[in-house]
Amino acid sequence: MEMKEELAYKASQIDCFLYRYLPDEAHGYQKNVFKAMNYSVTAGGKRLRPILMLETYKLFGGDSKAIYPFAAAMEMIHTYSLVHDDLPAMDNDMLRRGKPTTHAKFGEAMGILAGDGLLNYAFETALLAFDEEPDNKNIPKALKVLAKKAGIYGMIGGQVVDVEEDQQNGISRNRLNFIYALKTGALIEASMMIGAILAGATEEQVNLVEQVASKIGLAFQIQDDILDVTSDTETLGKDAGSDVKNNKITYVVFEGLERAKADVKRLTEEAIKDLEGLPYENPFLTELLKYLVYREN
Repeated sequence: MEMKEELAYKASQIDCFLYRYLPDEAHGYQKNVFKAMNYSVTAGGKRLRPILMLETYKLFGGDSKAIYPFAAAMEMIHTYSLVHDDLPAMDNDMLRRGKPTTHAKFGEAMGILAGDGLLNYAFETALLAFDEEPDNKNIPKALKVLAKKAGIYGMIGGQVVDVEEDQQNGISRNRLNFIYALKTGALIEASMMIGAILAGATEEQVNLVEQVASKIGLAFQIQDDILDVTSDTETLGKDAGSDVKNNKITYVVFEGLERAKADVKRLTEEAIKDLEGLPYENPFLTELLKYLVYREN
């Protein structure tokens, strides 16, 4: 089975348990926000972050259902970030994955509330891990990582600087690196770290996993910048060349196309080498990391 088919299969498996955690739309005066939240989550997506979490969990020999609430929570957090990114005050996008964005379908106020709801509900969901393993002392550690990487010292922090740079119409290389590390990399790091933590990895091993994920996250974002220049709209599934049209400063602008490609290769090879230094192996995870970086869309 090719990687694209394997990922689609794994995404469908994740949907099977993810959808079971979503709120019931049929009851409650607040059911409209339930509908908006569920619409956002079920609109599609590759489920890459939950897949990374599950595969890292397998790498360290994890075998409990406690991982599922965390995997679902991670996708909820990722989805909420997209819902808020699409809002008029942010990117003002009306379509995502060929469908109306949440605020386009439900209104701006409900779009804001749906994002807020998903973020809060993600932690309600993650806490259900205690129902599966009440005595697992690693669950609080995993919750701490989830909260920090999603917050002002993680994804939100990166988004803040990105918004400020757009308003100022200028950016330094250091600030660009900061944005990439937090806005893109933080949830990838959290996904792999949580998988390792819940499986009982040592602190040293968790730190190594964070290092691997950090390099993959940066390479992933640089590849995005490269594809915006080298690919076409049909292949990407979104407007190619949008960074240039919007005068957006990217890694390619600072380093040039060939250096960017070389850095993607270097970062990926370093990450794989670090991963292979562990006393465990998960061949699918290794191939997945390569696929994420060397993808065409």
